[in-house]
This record gives sequence, C-alpha cells and structure tokens, in this order.
Amino acid sequence: MGSLLDFSDRTVVITGAASGIGAATAELLLERGAEIHALDIAPVAAPVQRAHECDMGDPASIDAAVAALPNRVDALFNCAGVPNGGRFTPEEVMRINWLGLRHLTESLLPRIVDGGSVVHVASTAGRGWPERAPVMMQLMAASSFADGLGWVDANLDVCGDGYALSKEAVQYYTLSRSLQTRQQGVRINSICPGVTNTALVDDFRRGVSSQVLDRAISIAGRMAEPSEMAPALLFLADDASSSYINGVNLNIDSGTGAAHATGAW
Repeated sequence: MGSLLDFSDRTVVITGAASGIGAATAELLLERGAEIHALDIAPVAAPVQRAHECDMGDPASIDAAVAALPNRVDALFNCAGVPNGGRFTPEEVMRINWLGLRHLTESLLPRIVDGGSVVHVASTAGRGWPERAPVMMQLMAASSFADGLGWVDANLDVCGDGYALSKEAVQYYTLSRSLQTRQQGVRINSICPGVTNTALVDDFRRGVSSQVLDRAISIAGRMAEPSEMAPALLFLADDASSSYINGVNLNIDSGTGAAHATGAW
C-alpha cells in the first residue's frame, strides 16, 4: 500500500477553491503535493498550478475551462456551491449546485485515470431524496445542461428555493453514477457537511431559519470548520486510503443526521 493521502504525483481539479471548504481543501492538497487546477468565479488566493475563472452556472464557461485543463486528471473535487436565503434565484441555485456540477463531471470523466476519483460536496440538506426518488430519476434523465434547465424552468414549484433539491440530486447522482464509472476504475463519492462556519452561514439562516440552524448547532455542539471537511474529501479521493469506498454520501455533521434518523431531532 502506498502512503496515505499522498497527492504528490497527482493532478487534481477543484471547483470553489476561492473560499470555504474549497479553499481549505486546496490548502491541504498543496501540503500533500498535488498539482492543482482550480475553477472559480472569484480569484483564488492559494498558489495553485493554474486558476481558471469559471462560472459553474454557465455551460459555455465550464466548457472553456475544461478545454484548458490537462488531458490526464487523477481526481475531481466539486466544492463550488451557492446557498438558499435569497441572494440567488432557485434557477441559479440549480444551475450551479446541480447542472454545472454534473456538466463538469461528465466532461472530465473521460480524462480521469483508472484508480482516479470524483468527490462532491453535497449536504445534509439532501437527505430527503428517497422521498423524491421519482423526481431524482427525472433530473437524471434530463441529461444535458439544456435539458436539465428546461426541467427546472417547467418545475419551479418542485424546486422550491433550489437548495435542498440540488443537494438531493447530487446525493442521488453520486449513488447512481458511481455504479457505472466503477467499471472504468473511477470511484464517485460525496461528503454531506452539517452546519459549517463559512461566509454562507447568514444565507442559511435566512433560508432555513435561525431556529433550525441553531437546533442543528446545538445537537452537534458547535459549527464545523472548513478544515474539518477537507481531510474527508482527500480521504475519499485517495485510492490508497479508500479504494473500496464507492457510491457513498458521507455525513460529516457531528450527529445531526443520527438525530434525524432516530427521532432525536
């Protein structure tokens, strides 16, 4: 077995590297020796190999970034995302959190090597997908960005504010797509953070209410820090560490998911 969490010979692509969980993950990847290609609409402060300005809600912007990325990729970290709370419309949330994530992933999968991986940042907010499994199947069937956007525009009543549905879609996509990509030697997993101390917390207070957020923090004991999410992302991406982990949505929430599952919420 090789050294665990050693990325010194690996080329990785990461979205959302300018802030929050993405920035913490980029910092840890640099410490572990990765060659990093970062995609973000905002400037990336970390000294990555190359930063590409990219709007994850715009397929043309994603395509332009993909054209400039290396032909060989070892791991893709999908960390970009936007919150509910009113700063973004439901369509924008769905475009960035779901349609853009899928568009980038599908564009890069042919370049990801045997033994490589994809890791998404989903959310505990996506835990309700089993109750909307037929909707998930419709979202998967709308396989292009344009088709997916057409579905969103025709089903705004189902989308709500876009956040929960987008994260449910990421969780379901992790499960369903991983069964196919494993045949080419590529694993797909996600992490599902609980309340995390990023610049988006105030948005979430508006989006889900302070009561819900404070209850989650009370059960967990405190908010998580982005630096507590980054090691899990690297673990799931590292074939030496997690070669038999595939199709997993890993809750990192200090027990709030357990509280929901057991009725202790």
